[in-house]
Amino acid sequence: MIRRYSSRLERLDTSFLNKRLEGALAYDRIAGYFSSSILEVAGESLDQISGTVRMICNSQLDAMDVTTAQAATGAMRKEWCATEPEKMGDRSHPRFQKLYDYLRSGKLEVRVLPDTTFGLIHGKAGVITLADGTKTAFMGSANESKSGWRLNYELIWEDTSPEAVQWVQEEFNALWNHLDYKPLSEFIIEDIGRIAHREVISSIEEWGEDPEPASAIIESPVYRRELGLWDHQKYFVKLAFDAHQTPHGARFLLADMVGLGKTLQLAASAMLMALLGDGPVLILAPKTLLWQWQGEMRDLLDLPSAVWNGKQWVDEAGIEYPRMGDEGILRCPRRIGIISYGLITYGYSNPDRTKVPELLKKMKYECIIVDEVHRARRTKQTPGQEYHKAKPNNLLAYLIEISERTKSFLLATATPVQLNPIEAYDLLSILAGKTNTSVLGNQWSLWHREAVRSLEIIQGREPVPTDVYEIWRWLYNPLPPAFEGRDYSTLRNVLRVDEEATIADPAMWERLTPPDKSRIKRIGEDLFAHRNPYIRHIVRRSRKYLETTNNPETHEPYLKEIKVKLFGEEDRDAIYLTTYLREAYESAEEFCRLLSGRAKGTGFLETLLLRRAGSSLYAGRLTAEAMLGTRSDEADPGEDAELVSNEVESRSTIFSEMTEEEKGALRHYIMILKEHEDEDPKYQRVKELLFDERWVDRGCIIFSQYYDSIHWLAEKLKDEIGGEIIGIYAGGNKSGIYEHGVFRRADREEIKGLVQKGQIRLLLGTDAASEGLNLQKLGTLINLDLPWNPTRLEQRKGRIQRIGQIYDEVWIYNMRYKDSVEDRVHDLLSERLENINSMFGQIPDVLEDVWVDVALNKIEKAKRTIDAVPPQHPFEMRYDIPIEPIHWESCAKVLDAHDVKKAFLEGWK
Repeated sequence: MIRRYSSRLERLDTSFLNKRLEGALAYDRIAGYFSSSILEVAGESLDQISGTVRMICNSQLDAMDVTTAQAATGAMRKEWCATEPEKMGDRSHPRFQKLYDYLRSGKLEVRVLPDTTFGLIHGKAGVITLADGTKTAFMGSANESKSGWRLNYELIWEDTSPEAVQWVQEEFNALWNHLDYKPLSEFIIEDIGRIAHREVISSIEEWGEDPEPASAIIESPVYRRELGLWDHQKYFVKLAFDAHQTPHGARFLLADMVGLGKTLQLAASAMLMALLGDGPVLILAPKTLLWQWQGEMRDLLDLPSAVWNGKQWVDEAGIEYPRMGDEGILRCPRRIGIISYGLITYGYSNPDRTKVPELLKKMKYECIIVDEVHRARRTKQTPGQEYHKAKPNNLLAYLIEISERTKSFLLATATPVQLNPIEAYDLLSILAGKTNTSVLGNQWSLWHREAVRSLEIIQGREPVPTDVYEIWRWLYNPLPPAFEGRDYSTLRNVLRVDEEATIADPAMWERLTPPDKSRIKRIGEDLFAHRNPYIRHIVRRSRKYLETTNNPETHEPYLKEIKVKLFGEEDRDAIYLTTYLREAYESAEEFCRLLSGRAKGTGFLETLLLRRAGSSLYAGRLTAEAMLGTRSDEADPGEDAELVSNEVESRSTIFSEMTEEEKGALRHYIMILKEHEDEDPKYQRVKELLFDERWVDRGCIIFSQYYDSIHWLAEKLKDEIGGEIIGIYAGGNKSGIYEHGVFRRADREEIKGLVQKGQIRLLLGTDAASEGLNLQKLGTLINLDLPWNPTRLEQRKGRIQRIGQIYDEVWIYNMRYKDSVEDRVHDLLSERLENINSMFGQIPDVLEDVWVDVALNKIEKAKRTIDAVPPQHPFEMRYDIPIEPIHWESCAKVLDAHDVKKAFLEGWK
């Protein structure tokens, strides 16, 4: 029998749906989009269904989202959160609770199909198995929602004939069992349960009485627009926030490897600390990262902040706050102020020119954060030098001084130790400052007075002390906290010190009983191996650890593994030097040989010529023309022009007095490169990778050290790439977009946005793009040249091998010419790269000199330098401990987002 229903004549829920569901045995439904409002219409009727309700829904998942379960879960999560179900009000809570109960019990099962499978599911239909076992089928325009059944104009056609029921059931089964289906995200189910009990905390003051971190974060953009904090990130935020609530504050160095989200962890920690206290937050970072910090806090935590641009404060909306004089830096218009530590180091050594460093030391802070803190180190560090006798540089000295002006101090770097373990002591000295005894004890502590020896013991280069009195001297100052273990808790009780005490009375030694001393002797080895101040205050997680260690709750790794497939590593993959390139190299060497007869330091010029020609023939030619004084205005030298011009200018006398023979060698070099520019072998290989091997389909970033090379490559590719947009990401105001072959200036924020939206699949960048840029949408990377500072190679890789990468494997091609300077460097270091990377997390900046030595053909010297670095890690800094489960996702008591934002809109006082 066929029946027809129109919402114009009768309500579809009461006249059809609810009547059919009363006492029904089962309900199979092809719906549109999943909505919680299904229960507003059929809640009571669903209670009476004895079997299962199965619902297949649409989702705006794309083809990329369904390649992995994790990607599908993330995409569904974002789609659900975009509907802002948390804003539906208290009256919706019973409905959410019932829906949660249905989903958890299995009474309601929901599967999701991406739009890309069949397009938008417009065909709404269902099969209801009635109480007597008979079935009825229906189809029509109504979606499974309140608006579909009750509010909109809809039509329903019901048919009880076996043919109709079979037809609709076959359609349902085809969708339900399709290979592309994904179960409803576990996050959505848990979020439904959370919202059912959602309660808004009346004020920040009330929250502060029992501060739960999740309450302030769970409805921030990082949870509602992104995928939330990962387990290792939650661990650190909770660790830092809990420590902040102690008398000595949080004092940690976050040393996670590149791509594990250090910025977000630090920002979230500072946010919680500031909400609990009333002091300002100061963030010190390299100049290149200031706006990145402001952007991440705004976009992920909805946190207002202000950046000091050298002249005035600029808030998160771009509004400038002009200030007169240095004192203006104390009138930050936001609770969080972000300042370049370049200003600090300059002012520290030039107090007559700026008072900024001294003015900042007058403030009292809730928290100070220092990013890329490895730049705070001792001066003149070279292999063989007695490091502990070298003086601190300006940044290190200043940070130690300002340490006492903050409740909590958080440092961040992926390379806490670059050449010598004493650098780890220096960073802990920043945390300790001159007054905080919780880190390394007081000035009489052996951890201070015998810092070098302590590191030797920790590394196993010197035996652990066995004399019980000597162990006592290391143990009591500072005294490990009770949470380090039962022995330490018991010892504190014996010594009669409370939880807040950091140092025991040394005179207590005389009062200790033989069993107490036996306990101290037993503690000795554990103290140095697992409970020493370095392990306690340096939090370091490696990507490998997080990718290979299972979460005991989910039985899956804490972090999705992102494999790296390297190309260009084998000899057969290297690009062969053509005859003309060999001739050009010989001309450069001849020019420098002639020059060296009358001038010193010409090795750098040879390095410069070979490096830039190895990047692109175009860049090599422009450099030589600059030396010759014939560089035309055709080129836009970009951000690396300063290096070239400074070097040329510093040797202007040498160039102005060049002999004709010298000029002839340089002109010959220029002629060869110019004649063959269109045949550049690296350009030919780039084209093969992008178009023949389709790297562009996965999205690609091409890195070079030189803007000249990037500019030239973009000009060449714009005619090859058709309708694709090419992005240029560089320093200064050199960033822009090529669209339909036409270039326009664009700021870096616009370019990043277009990459995230998938509108830019080909990005060309200098090393200005290798810090603080998240490119999870791009799956391939081409190094047009190998950076001579290997740290930058790791930074480049970290742009795509990071949390949120949509591919399980990223591809990286390292371009180099065989039998060239690049190839000799590669051969020398490739065997040790893995060991050095394991040692330092990244290869240290100071190894840059080694690479330059290789360029000057001083291979043996370079070998001696590298061999001076021990083949094993000089200091065990891995933080391989189980991550305690932290269930923030179920937190139902939340701080009002407007209250939080208002608190951070206040300026420094």
